[in-house]
Amino acid sequence: MAKILLSGSHGFVGKRLISCLETRGDQLVCLVRSKEKQSFPSVYWDPLRGNFSKDAFEGFDTIIHLAGENIASRRWNKKGKNALFLSRCRDTWLLSQLLTRLCSPPKTLITASAVGIYGNRGEEILTEESVPGSGFLADLCIHWESATHAIEQRGTRVVHTRFGLVLDKEGGMLPKLLPSFILGLGAVLGSGDQIMPWVALDDVVGAICHIIDNEQISGPVNVVSPYPVTQKEFAKALAAKLHRRALVKAPKCILKLLLGQKAEELLFSSQNVQPSKLQKSGYTFLYPHLDEALNRALHLR
Repeated sequence: MAKILLSGSHGFVGKRLISCLETRGDQLVCLVRSKEKQSFPSVYWDPLRGNFSKDAFEGFDTIIHLAGENIASRRWNKKGKNALFLSRCRDTWLLSQLLTRLCSPPKTLITASAVGIYGNRGEEILTEESVPGSGFLADLCIHWESATHAIEQRGTRVVHTRFGLVLDKEGGMLPKLLPSFILGLGAVLGSGDQIMPWVALDDVVGAICHIIDNEQISGPVNVVSPYPVTQKEFAKALAAKLHRRALVKAPKCILKLLLGQKAEELLFSSQNVQPSKLQKSGYTFLYPHLDEALNRALHLR
């Protein structure tokens, strides 16, 4: 049984992770920014104002840091990019700095990251050994991951979980796609040939628990299915599950005009990412194929 501190407990990944950790019998404490009564034991912190008790962070085996602004929900103007940087990079840096000051720092720190770090790479096979790409999202992820350098130097095992598109009906991108697909307006974006790294929510949770238990795993870890698909394949598969067809063609030029850089990096980047570290360390995916992952996400069977 491990003593675990979790940030982002109200997010859809955090909620599912809590259920898993409870089942395992781990001792769970949530890191929160509200002083309202919580349903779990909690540690309050407001790092910018210095409102926290350093002693409350002592003695945890593992800290899992999932909290942060949703990358897809904000406009990528100057204000939006700055908010994402502060939420993801600054807050991770502040947490890392705090942990270095502890008498008993955590043995393990697991932080969220994203496959966006690889940029647009076409069909190139990307593993944890691949160099980062270019673009706003790649730069954001590079700074995000490097924000933990201080606590790594202290000897804590640090793992950066690079998530692909997480599939679940309760959160992430899927609920935003469903209304248009239900209406038969599911779209193929541009050519649809861009490769989409995706992962079932149950495998995100399973991978995090696997990382907690396997001390030899460190550094970046691609949390994606071993079988990525093209955007066209994804659109057709989702439409078929809803007994519809993905007939709409969304021209790249129109989406770039509407969304600018955000469309280029989130909708049209091609990333053939493989979960090499997870597979080599013995993790068995619960839903490795898109068909069964969509069945699970949509509660079809």
